[in-house]
Amino acid sequence: MMKIGYFGDGPWAHEAFKRLISDKTIEIKFVTVRYDKRDPELMALAEDNHIPVEIHQNINSDEFLDSISKYDVDLFVSMSFNQIFKIRTIDYPTLKTINCHAGKLPFYRGRNILNWALINDEKEFGITVHYVDEGIDTGDIILQKTYPITDEDDYSTLLNTAYTGCADVLYDAVKVIQSGTVQITRQDTIDPVGMYCGMRGPGDEIIDWNTGSREIFNFVRAICRPGPMATSTLNGKEIKINRVREVKGAHRYINTPGQILGKSEHGFYVKTKDTFIEVTEYVYDGKIRTGDRMA
Repeated sequence: MMKIGYFGDGPWAHEAFKRLISDKTIEIKFVTVRYDKRDPELMALAEDNHIPVEIHQNINSDEFLDSISKYDVDLFVSMSFNQIFKIRTIDYPTLKTINCHAGKLPFYRGRNILNWALINDEKEFGITVHYVDEGIDTGDIILQKTYPITDEDDYSTLLNTAYTGCADVLYDAVKVIQSGTVQITRQDTIDPVGMYCGMRGPGDEIIDWNTGSREIFNFVRAICRPGPMATSTLNGKEIKINRVREVKGAHRYINTPGQILGKSEHGFYVKTKDTFIEVTEYVYDGKIRTGDRMA
């Protein structure tokens, strides 16, 4: 029986929890949720399965480690947890600490990875389970799987893929560790530098119309619902844009970026740096526009 201490938050953590708890050779001894934003669904899952919930402001403190010593766990598992594990906590269980990251390490370390992957016009994204070390997403890779990104994808579709994908890859990694057959891959053998992504914040949703149509297409789909949606202004009011369409065959020409060029069958056209795009879903003046309907 493998005994786990589970640290998590959000749908990623819910799906992974369900996958782990269904395996009778794995026992989740305790669950730790975020201190500042306590996930009620994860806490309910723990309660339903008679698993204690341990909440602490500092998981690296003597107080926290003393409080969980009674569980005698083999492995710590982190799934969208927001505290940084320090070396003493990392090494506390016999089998150390692992993390599931929705990025293709050593690239896309950091935050808001699915958004950045779409913004960067990637054709795939990765899910990586790795050992935690003292860096940020720099530990040795246990398992990694990639998933395709097409032009039909957006933030919502990638999220849905990642929710189940993280559960699958994390479970498989735990089973590899349990079997004692781990074959790690050092990240610097893939790329000696890698890359980091910063957390997105207020103001990052504003569209820069002085970029190309492809860049704007990627930007809008990267932060569409359930994200904040891309924003601009129209007649002095905010407009939230949830979906745009590239106009195939549109000519490159110089004009005024951000200028509305006219109505279309499903919305309206806006000039970009190089060509123009069609805005098809948006929220303006309290009304939601989808296709040719206004609600």
